[in-house]
Amino acid sequence: MISTNDFHTGLTIELDGEVYSIIEFQHVKPGKGAAFVRSRLKNVRSGSTTEKTFRAGEKMSRAIIERKEMEYLYNNGEEYILMDTESYEQLSLSAQQLGESTRYMKENMRLTMMVYKEESIGIELPHSVELTVVETDPGHKGDTASGGSKPAKLETGLVVQVPFFVNEGDVLRIDTRNGAYLERA
Repeated sequence: MISTNDFHTGLTIELDGEVYSIIEFQHVKPGKGAAFVRSRLKNVRSGSTTEKTFRAGEKMSRAIIERKEMEYLYNNGEEYILMDTESYEQLSLSAQQLGESTRYMKENMRLTMMVYKEESIGIELPHSVELTVVETDPGHKGDTASGGSKPAKLETGLVVQVPFFVNEGDVLRIDTRNGAYLERA
């Protein structure tokens, strides 16, 4: 059990049968009435966020999440095959289980799988990945200084806005948290 007094960003708790990660929290002590804790929680399985208010000192179950180093091997339609880097055991996850993560996954990529009570509840990607541009409009002379952007389709099917000087075949570094172009690799 853990108290709201011990909250910190990144802590995982179990609430109503779901696992949540604390994104942010604030202890509030009003002039009148009891103190409380206002928090924003992220559902680890679905990725949705919610706001919840707890009484100060309220107790709840802490969710202990095991993290395993995995390697993404390949995709055979709807199934994504991952391998445990320690035991070499293979595991298949559906596109629905992986959600938006599939847009950043390349074969032989290392990632971290989160396991809660023997159940895979999601994966954590590196903060940035390097992906190759497969389709974009050609840049025009003089466009480099204008500061505009154009869409580029990457090898995983992800479409991002990139500067005009980016061409097909370029390898780009993409932020997996928000899908934004960072730089050419």
